[in-house]
Amino acid sequence: MTDRLAAQLAFLTEADKLKSVLRAGTLCDRSRRENSGEHSWHIALYAMVLADQADPAVDIGRVIRMLLIHDLVEIDVGDTPIHAQNGAPHGSADLLAMEQAAAARLFGLLPADQAAEFRALWDEFEASQTPDAIFAKSLDRVQPVMQNLATDGGTWVDYEVTRTQLETRVGQRIARGAPGIWAYLSPILDRWFARR
Repeated sequence: MTDRLAAQLAFLTEADKLKSVLRAGTLCDRSRRENSGEHSWHIALYAMVLADQADPAVDIGRVIRMLLIHDLVEIDVGDTPIHAQNGAPHGSADLLAMEQAAAARLFGLLPADQAAEFRALWDEFEASQTPDAIFAKSLDRVQPVMQNLATDGGTWVDYEVTRTQLETRVGQRIARGAPGIWAYLSPILDRWFARR
């Protein structure tokens, strides 16, 4: 029991480091950059609030658990903005290998049963093939869109993102898991990009 609790608490202390990983985007009030811990909390809240947008087969409790751990690998790897042009590109083989190693290290801090459970949940999110993971991935893309809209373009301006790039990199993923949300956002985005 003591060894198990020690491992769990060590993992939780290590997970605190996610709060120090800064993301490219700012908070909606533009006061500072968001950190990855805040992002994970916020999209878990998105899942609770937007549960009615999910396919009926989706288990929102599992989605929330996925979203709370999905970015823990950034403790080792850092955040890679989807629109960034430098460094290891988002989705590259090098970045994926680094994330796999980070997942092994971080989840390996937990007792074996929890390590296996958390790693399986993280792997499911990354593969994005189950209804739960598809919806979770959609929300992971929706939240930055909402922040960029709230900050009049935020990182889209910084990275010179086009409407077509946004559709390809973000929109298709949102539409796959949350088509109603994408149908709502698309005309808003069309108007925003038309003004640029």
